[in-house]
Amino acid sequence: MKKIVILGGGVGGTIVANLLAKRLRPDEAEITLVDKTGKHVYQPGFVYVAFEHQRPGKLVRAERKLLKKRVKLVVGEAVKIDADGKSVHLADGTILEYDRLVVALGARLTPDELPGYKEAAHHFYSLEGAVKLRQALEDFQGGRVVVTVASVPYKCPPAPSEAACQLDYYFTRKGIRDKVDIHFLSPLSRVFPLEPVNPVVEQVFAKHNIRSTIFFNVESIDAERKTVSSIEGETIPYDLLIMVPPHRGAKVVEDSGLGDRGGWLPTDKFSLRTKAHEDIFALGDCTDVPVSKSGAAAHFQAKVIAESIVADLRGLPATAKYDGHVMCYCDAGYHKGISMSFDYEHPPVPPPLGLKDWMGKRFLNRVYWIMVPTGRV
Repeated sequence: MKKIVILGGGVGGTIVANLLAKRLRPDEAEITLVDKTGKHVYQPGFVYVAFEHQRPGKLVRAERKLLKKRVKLVVGEAVKIDADGKSVHLADGTILEYDRLVVALGARLTPDELPGYKEAAHHFYSLEGAVKLRQALEDFQGGRVVVTVASVPYKCPPAPSEAACQLDYYFTRKGIRDKVDIHFLSPLSRVFPLEPVNPVVEQVFAKHNIRSTIFFNVESIDAERKTVSSIEGETIPYDLLIMVPPHRGAKVVEDSGLGDRGGWLPTDKFSLRTKAHEDIFALGDCTDVPVSKSGAAAHFQAKVIAESIVADLRGLPATAKYDGHVMCYCDAGYHKGISMSFDYEHPPVPPPLGLKDWMGKRFLNRVYWIMVPTGRV
């Protein structure tokens, strides 16, 4: 019997495990998923914890309840991947051998890489961070709010500009928008990562008096003076700083010598096999695949990997290819949203801003647990 080990119980790893359990007979493969906490967290909901008082507990489910019964769940931390020996070593000393390995460990936040970050900045890239930001927003009575990113790449590229829109809506509802200056700092040549969508977001910023500065790549934070400075030589003051923290690839990938300089796992963008090892697949935020680091990408990548592993184990040609498909929503506040669908060959069509896509995102938030981790969509 072949052994399949999946590292990471996020959306990508969970979908792969469930699809393999559905398509492979019990006598064909043993499927094991390793997750550090045994808890599945819906990360797109973090922004609503910060801005709309979404209860954090609503975003967490037991991973065991999301997996098909025949998938073995191991709660533990992978500390070494022995690619030559085809085994994974866990922190408790357990060694798991594999015939196929799927790395779906996501990205890790590394705020210590930027001096002053912990003392000065807030973010919504973890449940803890979102709760702290919520309290900071409740206490804020006026002044300049700066929204930016510490470095690239980072998870969910549209999120910072989405947060700027959410801030405008939040302070409008609070009745103090006239006392708040929102300033968005982009490391790019535009305010929104996807160029075809950028004009729509620029119009929103202009309509709602959200200031922006482009080509602002953060170099340092002065927590005492409350300023953030860029490599380009600009210094911007703030009263409240919201900054996406620095990101790196998965620690076990880095520690095992499998990652690049940022810890990202070099992965073929079509087959999703790692470039150095045909029997190791990777998906989602932990890879260097040139699409957004998001669950919206991992969702589609998971299906390709599951098909390829089934073909491998049955001695068939692995013809499934990932075309770069991503589909996601952004909430612009005021019951308006934007949807984006694109792939390697087709950039997103500039979308209208409206109620339909705002409702689409809300609907996805509600049905996620039923439809997505199970692989039904």
